Amino acid sequence: MVTVWSDVGCPWATLALHTLHAAADRRGAPLLIDHRAFPLELFNRQPTPKHIVDPEIVMLAAHRPQLGWRLWRGPDWTYPVTTLPAMEAVQAAKAPEVGGLRASDELDMALRRAFFVDSACISVHSVILDIAEKCDSVDADALAAALAQGGGRADVYDQWRIAQGPEIKGSGHVFGPGGYAVHNPGVTYQWTGDPDEGGFPRVDAYDLAWADELLDTLPTAAPDGTAER
Repeated sequence: MVTVWSDVGCPWATLALHTLHAAADRRGAPLLIDHRAFPLELFNRQPTPKHIVDPEIVMLAAHRPQLGWRLWRGPDWTYPVTTLPAMEAVQAAKAPEVGGLRASDELDMALRRAFFVDSACISVHSVILDIAEKCDSVDADALAAALAQGGGRADVYDQWRIAQGPEIKGSGHVFGPGGYAVHNPGVTYQWTGDPDEGGFPRVDAYDLAWADELLDTLPTAAPDGTAER
């Protein structure tokens, strides 16, 4: 199993997850991800600034066109002011009655695509449930019932407290077997200046090999469906 600490609205974490899923799909390898919340808005005490996210999207979408990302195309008033409800839904989806870890991962990726590709306001409860309806592994009715009872909220805040410790460096931080722990794996980048004063992010290199190296450490599936290594 791989554990990923991230914010659903974080371009860097979404890049890492896209790369990892693409590598697993290419290899036909089983991949189980336990998503943990690194809620940027709680750390920063403000919504994640659009003027920072936008240039990151442009830069990464140009560097990796496979992502299919676009700049926000909806009305300004529909831009997500918070990603907490989306992260709560990802945590709530881990419940067995909703679908478990596979459902949680499928919903996480669907929410990211909805934001980065489809310009969907993933702050809104009904939008989240509409996205969940399209996820094969998610019981959307069970998710709706869980969210109505506050499902996932305590998990997000508990994980935020844990993420304040020194082991978690930011969104996204990937952990795997054998002590693997890398923040923004594969990426070498820098900002050319303060983004509040016109600086831009620049990717100097992106090494895709990290995903295969991580997958090599995971158990493989035996013919009977059990894990072997």
